[in-house]
Amino acid sequence: MKKKNRTWSVPLSVLICIAIMYICTLTGVASISFPDANRILLHEFLRLDIDMTGISEGSIAIIRNVRLPRVVLGFLSGASLAVCGAGFQGIFKNPMADPFVLGVSSGAALGAAIGIILHYDRGVWMLNGTTLLAFAGAFLTIGLVYNISRVGRRVPVSTLLLSGIAVSQTLAAAMSVLMILNKQSMDQIMFWTMGSLNGKGWSQILMVLPYVVLGIALLFSCSRELDIILTGEDTAVQLGVNVEFLKKKVLFASTIVSASVISVTGIIGFVGLVVPHVVRLVAGPKHRTLMPLSLVFGGAFLIICDTAARSIASFEIPVGIITSLCGGPFFVYLLRKMKRGGYFS
Repeated sequence: MKKKNRTWSVPLSVLICIAIMYICTLTGVASISFPDANRILLHEFLRLDIDMTGISEGSIAIIRNVRLPRVVLGFLSGASLAVCGAGFQGIFKNPMADPFVLGVSSGAALGAAIGIILHYDRGVWMLNGTTLLAFAGAFLTIGLVYNISRVGRRVPVSTLLLSGIAVSQTLAAAMSVLMILNKQSMDQIMFWTMGSLNGKGWSQILMVLPYVVLGIALLFSCSRELDIILTGEDTAVQLGVNVEFLKKKVLFASTIVSASVISVTGIIGFVGLVVPHVVRLVAGPKHRTLMPLSLVFGGAFLIICDTAARSIASFEIPVGIITSLCGGPFFVYLLRKMKRGGYFS
């Protein structure tokens, strides 16, 4: 992308994303006309003096308490996973890296499964019981993977990836055993692992927002170092980058963001894999541009997928299924591309 076009890429992308959020808020199975939905948005959220004659309380509740918070949470979730994916792909120099590569999703899933089985309802820090255990599971997993991979004071990237895969598979097997031993909770656990924004509202948004803002701010602050580390770890060290601290910072920030989102929405795959790769192809590898654009397009992508999930059928389809249908073929494309040549070359 030319430098002149890159200057306008982020503001233009933000405007496109706002338009997508607006359209998706007006779209749904419930029969609410566009003019009525517009009047509700203007009256309820911009506090304009709009005539609400002829609009039922049910329609107002659907827009205010169902569609809009779902769109906002979809944006936060997609944006978070995409930015984390950009950070992971940069630190690992691998297009296959995403927020789940180190077992974050498996740890969160196991924690949530335990919470569901035990009917754990004691929350803390604005997290309810199941969400808290999912959050804890993700952090315990990343801590375990990091310590397994550590060689002295260094953490080789290849060892980190292999440890993440091994721990992830072990935790997935443990969750399967729990499901077999607790068949009465199997359906609920299965639905959670498919990922869904159904039934989520403003309370969930307030729950994840502080963690998402903190984690994304930390990742954005790593942009310059991530650009340098693409030249190689030895070169980065010579240029003054503390590579091991950078790894810890990216892992911590990505985990806090991913864990908070996953603990609320369940496992929504491929967003962190597909979106940063597409943005990199269009806008180039510079993280100063890559991360903001990944944030915007990740949010927009998940909003579109979730709108399709709740609109294409009379019943709720977990959004994780829609993202996987989009991401699976793209994953195959990445494999074929890597066979023909290096990704970051």
